[in-house]
Amino acid sequence: MSEIEIQWLGHSCYQIRKDGYTIVTDPYRDGEVPGYRPLRTEGDRILSSHGHADHNAVECVTLTGSGRECPWEITKIHSWHDEEGGSLRGDNTIFVLEDDSYRIAFMGDFGCDLPEEDMARLMGVDVMLIPVGGFFTLPPEHIRRIVEELKPTVVVPMHYRFGETGYPLIGTLDAYTDLCDDVVVYETDTLRLPENLTKQTAVLKYLG
Repeated sequence: MSEIEIQWLGHSCYQIRKDGYTIVTDPYRDGEVPGYRPLRTEGDRILSSHGHADHNAVECVTLTGSGRECPWEITKIHSWHDEEGGSLRGDNTIFVLEDDSYRIAFMGDFGCDLPEEDMARLMGVDVMLIPVGGFFTLPPEHIRRIVEELKPTVVVPMHYRFGETGYPLIGTLDAYTDLCDDVVVYETDTLRLPENLTKQTAVLKYLG
């Protein structure tokens, strides 16, 4: 069984790595999100949940052109960035990465309830990367209800404010984690599977 690494680069940007292959999610543009350092990274593929500048700065990611085969089957689930059918902020794509051992759901700027068939597709994923800061997405209490229904093993909060970092309009992490009784705080920015695959809300550290 190959190890998977999920490294938080800030906001909603992650590098997800397996067998030398790297996926980068939702890269943010320089100066777009207060407090985050300019993003410069590389990967084999970019997954962008929607076209906003804090999630679609593909120019900040160098594609390696390695020619490696992607180790995941990637499924897209359409959703909305708001509770008004996209009329406020448009579409959002949820990505599910699946190999022969794990399912990882990257929720992007998920801002709506999902139909039953899509909830079923997300049920019991091993890792769920989900926005918890509210305002531009669903509020923390609503996110918590969805998490409790879907029962992922590991929940990784993203898209929240801490100190001077993050949009002033979005909430702080504790608005969500205060609703949880399984919080594990890491002194690293990286989650490793299978090493860290226990039931938890995993708070990763932003290292810049």
